[in-house]
Amino acid sequence: MKTLGIIGGMSYESSTHYYERINKQVNDRLGGLNTARIIMYSVNFEELEPLMRTNKWDEIAITLTDIAKKLELVGADVIIIATNTMHKLFDQIQSNINVPMIHIADTVAQRCNEQGITEVGLLGTAYTMRESFLKDRLKQNGLSVVVPEDKTIDEINRIIFEELCVGTVNDKSRAYYKNVIEGLHAKHGIKGVILGCTEIEMLVKDQYAGIPLFDTAQAHIDGIVDYVAPKKLVASKALNSDNGGRTL
Repeated sequence: MKTLGIIGGMSYESSTHYYERINKQVNDRLGGLNTARIIMYSVNFEELEPLMRTNKWDEIAITLTDIAKKLELVGADVIIIATNTMHKLFDQIQSNINVPMIHIADTVAQRCNEQGITEVGLLGTAYTMRESFLKDRLKQNGLSVVVPEDKTIDEINRIIFEELCVGTVNDKSRAYYKNVIEGLHAKHGIKGVILGCTEIEMLVKDQYAGIPLFDTAQAHIDGIVDYVAPKKLVASKALNSDNGGRTL
């Protein structure tokens, strides 16, 4: 099994989901007492959010690249960023380390393509919806992407940072997201919606929408588990068991 390095803390709610689900899925796959080999560096998001707001991305890049190097140094075989927005810096971080990273947009696009859904709406932070870093990566994977109008983006962003990032789930906000999704479907004819913020799935689930929802966090986690604990390990485990535990 490979060792996973996680850059987390953006927000802690998101990192909790990653840690719990990755371990659960590895155990489901391998059985026994198996869990993932994980090294996590959890940042203090309070220190980074003002830099985002004031467009000081170079400073954030230096911080996250330094973290990635530390994770590599202590034994990570692969590194992930446990949030969508910081994938704005994915290429910059990847170019400064020697181990691979798994991009969140690649994994969710794979799920969309598997279901034959290529016309999608994208919800996320204002950075994710207004800037091109995630949309372009999704388009490279064969998807056509639309986002809400500006005033709607502002409210979606507020709910993420003021509510979801601190663990607050509000029924009024849930209804707002549902209306946004229905509006995108009516106006653009989208066939699915990408929940492009790792906290949104706390608020909006399949039962709240009439079209398929693709949670980037879960897609990312699925891709991570496939990489660090590939199914061939299950086959190898079964063969060893058949041979009294001896290595073949």
